Amino acid sequence: MSTQKPSYVLVTGATGFIGAHVVDNLLARGFSVRGSTRSKAKGDQMKAARPEYASKLDFVVVEDFTKIGVFDSVMDGIDAVIHVASPFFYDTTNNEQELVLPAINGVKSILSASAKQGTQIKRVVITSSFAAVVDVNTTPPKGFTYTAADWNPLTYETSIDPKSDAVVAYRGSKKFAELAAWEFVKDQKTAFDLVTLCPPMVFGPVVHPVPTAEQLNESNAVLWSVAAGVDPLPGARVPAWIDARDLAEAHVQALLIPEAGGKRFIPASPEPFSYELAADIIRGEFDWGKETVTSNYKMGEKSTVSYGVDGETVARELGVKYRPFKETVVDLVGQIKTLV
Repeated sequence: MSTQKPSYVLVTGATGFIGAHVVDNLLARGFSVRGSTRSKAKGDQMKAARPEYASKLDFVVVEDFTKIGVFDSVMDGIDAVIHVASPFFYDTTNNEQELVLPAINGVKSILSASAKQGTQIKRVVITSSFAAVVDVNTTPPKGFTYTAADWNPLTYETSIDPKSDAVVAYRGSKKFAELAAWEFVKDQKTAFDLVTLCPPMVFGPVVHPVPTAEQLNESNAVLWSVAAGVDPLPGARVPAWIDARDLAEAHVQALLIPEAGGKRFIPASPEPFSYELAADIIRGEFDWGKETVTSNYKMGEKSTVSYGVDGETVARELGVKYRPFKETVVDLVGQIKTLV
């Protein structure tokens, strides 16, 4: 990537939880943004909610981003891409056709469109997932820390197996889509370079259109369920997390810092989390929380997962300062309380 900063960034999945934060981060820095969305209504809502950026923000409807060629007509003037969009459904009947191939084809679609622009596009940043990193079927030795060099060992065959559930297929989709991205850039010798980000659980306030608490993204929905009084409290699948605003910062920094090109990162807070800790925070910060949050848990209990996750590299190389878990919980729960 050249040292010249981009000026017009395409963000896919722009009306989703993470994508909308990326859009806001870019706009706040003075960039022009084109957001791709499946829903014209959501794009219109996001633009209407940001009148001060009317001349800097536009949306294009891409109903099926997994088809090669769908992005070709929306790249005019674009000189950088942040690809956030990714399919995920729990009620799959065909893992390969509904999860794995759509993720792979979505990556190939945006990369092929970018490659057709010649030297116009300098960098593509792709949102992968910690699911592409972690091996959920083994217990790492004490003190083990996952880094961006690690990949989950899931095979393609297992990820598409009809006997595998949607969570297994999702882990496969993230791994093989990211691998496809790295292979594309290598094989095609693209004029742009690539950065991938592999975040764990993502929490935080929403800035995309969410009219009701029932329409929250999955991770926030689980956190809100703690505030709403779910009993027993859910267990944390992984001990690592990041605030959506910090993740957006990581995406934009990954786009702008020349030395980040060709690298893979895990944006993750150094602070462990658990839903027990979230319950403590909600009960302590909100008077109504004392009534709704279950008391059937051990105060201050932390995650029992033993491994660490290297989020320090992102802090050091991308300059991201992580928010504390308490701030994230308070900001989200206080916001969602106004919707119910």
